[in-house]
Amino acid sequence: ALEDYQLVLLDQRGTGLSSPVSEPVGSPADQAEYLTHLRADEIVEDCEDLRRHLGVERWAVLGQSFGGFTMLRYLSVHSESMSAGYFTGGLSAVGRHADEVYRTTYATMATKSEQYYARFPGDRDRIRELLELAADGGVSTPNGDLVSPSRVRSLGHLLGASGGAGQLHYLLEREPSSRAFRYDLAEMLPFGGRNALYAVIHESSYADGCTTAWSAARTLPESFEQDPTLLTGEHLLPGWFDEDSSLRPWKETAEIVADHPWPTLYDADALAASQVPCAAAVYFNDAYVPLQFSMETAALIPGMHPWVTSQYEHNGSNASGGAVLDRLITLARGEIAR
Repeated sequence: ALEDYQLVLLDQRGTGLSSPVSEPVGSPADQAEYLTHLRADEIVEDCEDLRRHLGVERWAVLGQSFGGFTMLRYLSVHSESMSAGYFTGGLSAVGRHADEVYRTTYATMATKSEQYYARFPGDRDRIRELLELAADGGVSTPNGDLVSPSRVRSLGHLLGASGGAGQLHYLLEREPSSRAFRYDLAEMLPFGGRNALYAVIHESSYADGCTTAWSAARTLPESFEQDPTLLTGEHLLPGWFDEDSSLRPWKETAEIVADHPWPTLYDADALAASQVPCAAAVYFNDAYVPLQFSMETAALIPGMHPWVTSQYEHNGSNASGGAVLDRLITLARGEIAR
């Protein structure tokens, strides 16, 4: 990026040094109301305030994953402020219900699970044994929290990133009662208290004008019920707010947020009218941002140059050492990518 631009890095509201969400403040209802102001729509307005403060007429914007969702909102309401847009694994579904997104990501995770077991055949039995142990209360984190079978299955989120399959395999080689296993397990589980915001309002990122009502839990396929060795990805279950002591203080707030009627984020007509040159890395096997919806969204944007690749997973922007962004900059300029 620095070869082409002066770089401004934003800590989105509620994260980093931007008044990070740490512990619940006030009543659960008050906390939930506060969290409704931390979505992409208000983050975009923060970006506009910052742009004006810096005296910048137009700037190029890079969005990775949820950052790409935020950039879609930017294109919907302030495309005149953008000189270019670069999406890496972040072309979200427009006008789709969150349920549709989660059903599709479950299907992707079923495929990724089978691919993982084909690579490490012995690990299916290891997962099955670990699930049985967890059902008997025999799997725990170093602080004493028991890990349920559903949370064990959530280790599948590792399969959505380059190198993640190896991480999971090496974890399963360890004895579940060992100190190393328990510490490594705690670090690898998604949705913990270190970044509570990620858990509490995660589903809102897919809510383009709907109430999510624990969408991932409601859309769990029957095939996953029948075969517990199928691993899940970025699928949050409400029971984890009881199970994880670091999430427990957020339980009531999360229940309120799950019933919140979220307004629409994207304007399909505005996206179709935008003239901003854009390029997007669309990862063919993306576990979190489904290919089919990304391509639907890409088709809405006249200036979009989608690059579909199976070379990288969702973390391709980092894993590629800069190659992904370099290609996107070239594509957005209308040059032949090399």
